[in-house]
Amino acid sequence: MGRAHEVRAASMAKTAALKSKLYSRFGKELYIAAKSGVPDPDMNLALARKIKEAKSNQVPADVIKRAIDKAKGGTDESYTECRYEGFGPGSSTVIIDCLTDNTNRAYTEVKTAFNKSKGSKIANAGAVSFNYEHCGLFVFPFEDEETMLDALMEGEVDVQDISVEDGTMTVKTVFQDFGKAQDAIEKLIPGVEFEVCEVTMLPNEYVTLSNQEEIEGFEKLMALLNDIDDVNKIYTNVTSEE
Repeated sequence: MGRAHEVRAASMAKTAALKSKLYSRFGKELYIAAKSGVPDPDMNLALARKIKEAKSNQVPADVIKRAIDKAKGGTDESYTECRYEGFGPGSSTVIIDCLTDNTNRAYTEVKTAFNKSKGSKIANAGAVSFNYEHCGLFVFPFEDEETMLDALMEGEVDVQDISVEDGTMTVKTVFQDFGKAQDAIEKLIPGVEFEVCEVTMLPNEYVTLSNQEEIEGFEKLMALLNDIDDVNKIYTNVTSEE
């Protein structure tokens, strides 16, 4: 079933973020989860799930601990989630999710990144996201689709797609069932190492940029967006595969 090749290519190529960016993202998300309730994963399901997601993405234990300790320390930081959408060079589209303590600054910096990238422009809300799907995505070594489907169904997971390619399984679920799906997979495969484990936005159609000017413009846009501290996640319909 499904578009395993395209899903993996899009997921891995969507930001080209450095590890420091990934750690910063999870630091904020863990802090928010810890502040939303008791800063103890045994008593805070949202925090427990976020810790599992962070570990699946190879976030170091000290990064996780610092974020939780920060919440325990009574730090009164407040982050707002905001989403911006835009068109890049060629037929590329981009969705940018921010976690920020200053929405005006976040918007200005994101808009500036588009303005500095030839062939790019920021768009109104919904102009791009209508053509994306909000879902949970898991990619990991496993081949038995029937066994995996049974395990997910037992875990009451709404499965949208399961596919296997070259010994690697891709599972797509409704985004609300992300946590239940991760629990079911880890129960079936103790110690599983995920290649991808995240709630994401997947485009309904993918594009490959072939014009060198478009490729350079897109790469510049990605670099500028990734340099913005408030940017948390970036999604795009561009795949690096021919």
